[in-house]
Amino acid sequence: LESLSSNLAAQSLEHIHSDEIIMTYGRSKSVENFLLEVGKRRKFQVMVAEASPVYGGHDLAKNLAAAGINTLVISDAAVFALMARVNKVIIGCHAVTANGGLIAPSGSMLMAAAAKHHSTPVFVVTGLYKLTPVYPENHDHFNLFGSPDPIVPFADGGIIEDIDAVNPFFDYVPPNLVNLFITNAGGHPPSYIYRLLTELYDQEDYKLI
Repeated sequence: LESLSSNLAAQSLEHIHSDEIIMTYGRSKSVENFLLEVGKRRKFQVMVAEASPVYGGHDLAKNLAAAGINTLVISDAAVFALMARVNKVIIGCHAVTANGGLIAPSGSMLMAAAAKHHSTPVFVVTGLYKLTPVYPENHDHFNLFGSPDPIVPFADGGIIEDIDAVNPFFDYVPPNLVNLFITNAGGHPPSYIYRLLTELYDQEDYKLI
């Protein structure tokens, strides 16, 4: 765990090349270190979706710009429109499920689906400690929901009585929308996740009560 960040960042030069346009979503510390490392040696551009209503993308963009990386903050609604210009999508995640899917910040599914439509590769930067033997049979079972106030402020009054506002923290991104996992043990396609599970988990640990 202590060397995780450096191990991930050390692989950045293998995946990001000069003059490429990278798109990412919100703020992931792993992705931030990944981009900062390659920014020391190569010039490239990063489009950062702001990740409403948390707006973690603003903090990431500020840190990248301070390091001299060409950074553009975009609205979440502009992801699909700008995806045609992007060379790679690089995102972080909350967990990696047993089938190679992702539990990622809400909005990641939007970006991954847009990338699939434009045949843009999606890379996920994550440590192996986020790998879980859980299968996503029920997406809502492992989701969390925040207050709807950031989306529909309570100050709006009467409209709240007429709508149901949902503010999920996570999206489930299926493995067919992911091209590569960049882990502290190297790069792996989603189809290889089951092999990593056999190396990291005993069968008795697949179901924990």
